[in-house]
Amino acid sequence: MDRDLRVRHGGARAQGVIRESGRDEAERHFEIQREASLAGLAHVYGNEPFPDDAVRARWQTFPGTVLVAEREGAIVGVAGLEGEWLHGFYVVPAYWGSGVADELHAAAVERGIRRLWCLAENGRARRFYEKRGWTLDGETRVVEYPPHPLDVGYSRSD
Repeated sequence: MDRDLRVRHGGARAQGVIRESGRDEAERHFEIQREASLAGLAHVYGNEPFPDDAVRARWQTFPGTVLVAEREGAIVGVAGLEGEWLHGFYVVPAYWGSGVADELHAAAVERGIRRLWCLAENGRARRFYEKRGWTLDGETRVVEYPPHPLDVGYSRSD
């Protein structure tokens, strides 16, 4: 038995693989977004059904670059990048707090993302971004999926 109580999924901060992904893995991108959204956004979406078809189609046709984070050969995080925009950032809940999101975020920033939308009521994500230098830019929009919550815009200048 490993006596190091910090060990979680292979190490306290075990670095994994960050790589580009393609449409051939779109189903996994969808699965990660679905799992993370259901776990972290129930307070926002309540009993509304998850928009499986729309989200799956988005990943199947995403025009930008998709980065994934792997641990032990399994994809556990996904980020959609297009130009300066981060269009989706999700990590499997079992890996929240493991460093996966930090690595995936750093790779996305390195690729030039400077803008993103975040649900106004997603306190966990907002704290994550603000801790890493993102600031509110004053923009808002209504999300297309019921119950149509509000997104707030974030940007960074580096």
